[in-house]
Amino acid sequence: MELNLEKDYADRAYPILASLVTPRPIALVTTLGEDGVINAAPFSFFNLLGANPPICAFSPADRENGVPKDTALNIRATHEFVVNLVDEAIAEKMNLCAAALPYGQSELAHAGLTAAPSTTVKPPRLAEAPASLECVEWGTLQVGGNRVVIGLIKRLHLRDELFDAEKRRVRSEKLKTIGRMASPHWYCKTTDRFEMIRPD
Repeated sequence: MELNLEKDYADRAYPILASLVTPRPIALVTTLGEDGVINAAPFSFFNLLGANPPICAFSPADRENGVPKDTALNIRATHEFVVNLVDEAIAEKMNLCAAALPYGQSELAHAGLTAAPSTTVKPPRLAEAPASLECVEWGTLQVGGNRVVIGLIKRLHLRDELFDAEKRRVRSEKLKTIGRMASPHWYCKTTDRFEMIRPD
């Protein structure tokens, strides 16, 4: 089977790719509007891109009417955001943040999430998140209809039990993040794991 995503299947590119390239991590991104309202929105077109310097990227699409989503508008204005990771405990609250609320209405009250102060950026992190990445916008790329926001990670917050300070490593066995699966409604748990030792 060969699919032409530029022509015959152009209108199906999103659901096909989003159901195929799985699991994807979820960024629950918090930003501040110019009016000071906290916005929280989930994105699964998201990942780390490097560690020197630490960078991540996510792609906030436009609304159906062509207007950029609140997250993109806020980053354009402030150049700051926080990526909050999503685990099993806050999965339902993350899903509530996907609701299309009117501009200026915060998803935090709607989802029952709590803002916690960040250290280096103005947008708050989420107290319930297992880990949060404070980011400053390095730049935003426009590739056709895709907007790719690249962030420099300035600070990392994570639950105490998730970090082994002596070994300076994350206790990944305690991190129960979820992943995005097939479009539109499927997710997975990441607790079913196996190990493969890399060859020398």
